Amino acid sequence: MLYSRLSRVAGRTECELIDRRPSTRTSPRGSCGVCPIATDHAGSPCRVPVPTVGMNVVLPLLTAIVFSASWCDRARVDTARAHPIAGTWLVHDPNAPFPTHLCVFNRDGTMQQANPDAGDPRTSDSDRKGVWSARSRDVEARWVALMADRATHQYSGRLEVTMQISVTGDSLAASEVATLFDATRAPVPAPATPKPLRGARITLP
Repeated sequence: MLYSRLSRVAGRTECELIDRRPSTRTSPRGSCGVCPIATDHAGSPCRVPVPTVGMNVVLPLLTAIVFSASWCDRARVDTARAHPIAGTWLVHDPNAPFPTHLCVFNRDGTMQQANPDAGDPRTSDSDRKGVWSARSRDVEARWVALMADRATHQYSGRLEVTMQISVTGDSLAASEVATLFDATRAPVPAPATPKPLRGARITLP
């Protein structure tokens, strides 16, 4: 450890650094009359501890470790509390022009749904974006899709679907109600959706 040695040279006090282990023998006051710290036996130079940079490194490191452990614990708790709808699902919707869909329910309450739009010869529709909310073990979801006319390539309206979903393990069942709006935002007759949806969770092998 580094210590400061005070000595009087040519009528003045100078400090020089020495690398020496401190002695265990001490006197009430430094031999120089200046240092307030006990020193060695008479005649030995005063040894004043000089702070090192060690604690400046160790303390932030320990703090980072504590916060990291706390964050990991919180992440594990959040995972345990995640609703069973969270995940990616392969869904069969017999009411849609193209019945096979992919649905993703994010833990933050947002969702995405996608399927090839080639099932509808007249309109092209976007991916569906929406939200969901837990109702006990069941889920209420609502998503929106934008549509374009395939012939004119112009915006033709939007489709909104509200779903009631129940989850059992890696399976889901749902009902849906569709609402359709034209390019002027006026409601128009929507397709009937009487048949239930079925889905299976996509999991790792």
